[in-house]
Amino acid sequence: MKKIMDYVWPCVGLVAVVLSVQTLYEKLHSEAATDEAVREALEKSGLWDSIGIIAHVIGAKLGAIPTQGYVLAVFSTLAAYAALAWYDRIALLHLRKTNGISWTFITLCSFTTYALSHNIGASVFSGGAVRYRAYSSKGLTPAEIAVLVALCSFTFAFGTTLLTGMVLLGEPHVVSPLLEKSPFRGTSLTVVQAVGAAMLGACALYIFGSWKQLKPLTIRSFKLEYPRMEVVKRQLVAAPLELIGAAGIIYFALPEAGNPGFFVVLGAFLLSFSAGLLAQVPGGVGVMEIVFITVMPGMSSAAVFAALLVWRLLYLLLPLAMSLPIILAFERGQIKAKHGCEPEKPSGGL
Repeated sequence: MKKIMDYVWPCVGLVAVVLSVQTLYEKLHSEAATDEAVREALEKSGLWDSIGIIAHVIGAKLGAIPTQGYVLAVFSTLAAYAALAWYDRIALLHLRKTNGISWTFITLCSFTTYALSHNIGASVFSGGAVRYRAYSSKGLTPAEIAVLVALCSFTFAFGTTLLTGMVLLGEPHVVSPLLEKSPFRGTSLTVVQAVGAAMLGACALYIFGSWKQLKPLTIRSFKLEYPRMEVVKRQLVAAPLELIGAAGIIYFALPEAGNPGFFVVLGAFLLSFSAGLLAQVPGGVGVMEIVFITVMPGMSSAAVFAALLVWRLLYLLLPLAMSLPIILAFERGQIKAKHGCEPEKPSGGL
């Protein structure tokens, strides 16, 4: 069964990408065709020429983003990656392994991990390989690194559940366009708010269990314990900060005309990013665009696509390009250390 599922999920992701890209092309094509001159050009063009025309329309939307929007998007990116580094620090605090591991080392390790896993895909990479290479050099055992990876993943899930619950409770209409295109069409907003309240309730139970240090869940030799309250307090700040920063990139890249507000953009980001993860699509290619355009029908599809291009550039592609020299510098230091040479300073790599 496991071998079968290893093939099923990639196929699901591939189908999701193909369908999403096809739908996205149709939406962008129809919007570009609202301009009479562009429509005439599209009618006379083949597929590749049409793609070029649409790309030109999107390029115009990118050029229309003010400098202030780009600057604020960059700051949002920095906030998001700072929070991701905090994920690792929180996990090390849980393990009581913070001594001898500097913030510089943690930041570089976290940055490299997420830059790769966001682009390659969590199911393929999941951050384990980079973290194992880095933290094993600091004396952590494989079991401790496994706990670190698991707690970082849980911190992300906790933040997603917390913020999604808030969005569904406060802005339940966010999901209405998606429900209309699903088997759950006709679902009342009261039900949506109830789901949001349940998600917040689950978060509250986790916090309560940590506060009271309830008995751990034990399955044979496996024991799942509640983190200490000092760990949970940090999760309550770091997890929402990362997601708010990532959504902020898109929000600041969107035009003011038709902008539904940050809370709606945050909800669209949480839904679209989660859909991309569930579909096993690296970077949520195609899936995020469709969800965003569906959730925000009052905005230009080309403007939404342009904002997501800015997000992919700042949150995915540039970090990926910057992470590769860091990995090379770290491996070079490890080789030198193995052969009895003086290793490079931590600031030069992981």
